[in-house]
Amino acid sequence: MCNTIRAQGPGSSLWKSCGDSISQPPRRVCCVYYVPNKHPVSSPPTIMDFFGGKYRLAEEIAVGGCGQVFMGIHTVAGKEVAIKLEPAVAKHSPLKQESKIYKTLMGGTGVPWIMWSGRQGDYNVMVIDLLGPSLEDLFKMCNRHFSLKTVLLLTDQLISRIEFIHTHGFVHRDVKPANFVMGTAKAASMVNVIDFGLAKKFRDPRTLLHIPFKQDDYHGVGTSLFAAINTHLGAESSRRDDLESLAYMLIYFLRGSLPWRKLRAPAAPPSSQVVSPSNPYNPVSVTWDLIRDAKLAAEPLLTCGLPPEFDVLYRYARGLEFDDLPDYEGLRALFRGLAERMDIEYDGDFDWSVPPPKNATHSSPKGRFCEACHRRQTRR
Repeated sequence: MCNTIRAQGPGSSLWKSCGDSISQPPRRVCCVYYVPNKHPVSSPPTIMDFFGGKYRLAEEIAVGGCGQVFMGIHTVAGKEVAIKLEPAVAKHSPLKQESKIYKTLMGGTGVPWIMWSGRQGDYNVMVIDLLGPSLEDLFKMCNRHFSLKTVLLLTDQLISRIEFIHTHGFVHRDVKPANFVMGTAKAASMVNVIDFGLAKKFRDPRTLLHIPFKQDDYHGVGTSLFAAINTHLGAESSRRDDLESLAYMLIYFLRGSLPWRKLRAPAAPPSSQVVSPSNPYNPVSVTWDLIRDAKLAAEPLLTCGLPPEFDVLYRYARGLEFDDLPDYEGLRALFRGLAERMDIEYDGDFDWSVPPPKNATHSSPKGRFCEACHRRQTRR
């Protein structure tokens, strides 16, 4: 049986709990990359280190086997920034790749500005805008549920961000809540897209033609929870896959989860499986296969109980051909029509914008979460 999702009003317990729990939301920047650091650097960064001549490290925000993210200070302007560090040891540098894409996209609505990038000492460094909490952070703070109004407010901007990336010839390839963050101060209601470490051009730079379709045995790129089914099948990513990932995101926000969220392969192979050097057991690949099968099985009822517009988006994304140009404006109009039907205003009042009740006793979260590295950092 399907559970019906209904819009929640300001008087509901959800809004009160959410408003209280994030009365002082944590700062948030782009997630660092999950690239195992097999080559430790000789001189780890320390607070007070300078990069680019004028950016000083301050507070560490996130850390993992992949690198570090610090809040920093522009010592001339006195402005807070985010400083991302990656050990300069790997042949392929996700941070260098991301820096190049930021330089192409920055200036667009909802794209952070890159202020400086380069190699210094043992590190590749990128300095960008310091942004607000991610949608994943806010989702957790709102008891793992967003109201229909908040989802519609987000959807309009999310479609526009994805369209902007595509218009400039890139597919993001890792569309998920952790890679969209809210702005700060006067831009607090603006959704920003981040983390272009996996982004890729879908047009040949010389001919400007769409890249050809190809498929292999690779189990995909990105995050398995939100990856498109074609990505699970080893197909080259294209614009349709970013939209399918967006559909999973929106369903996740309304339902509070996805049917395959907790699927994990066992650490060791079953006794019946023959393992050899030519046929090794890879729990990551097995997990991707399990989630792929669960997505295919869930298709008929995935959007059951939700407003039909969400099913339209999902079916539309799944039905696109590899090189099709999505109808972004048509999709925005689809959800604006739903907002009009439900008498929802695009006023920038998200669930987390509602003031906490006077008698609230909940405390705000004490930690910060680095989604990419799966590490929770407790502030001391």
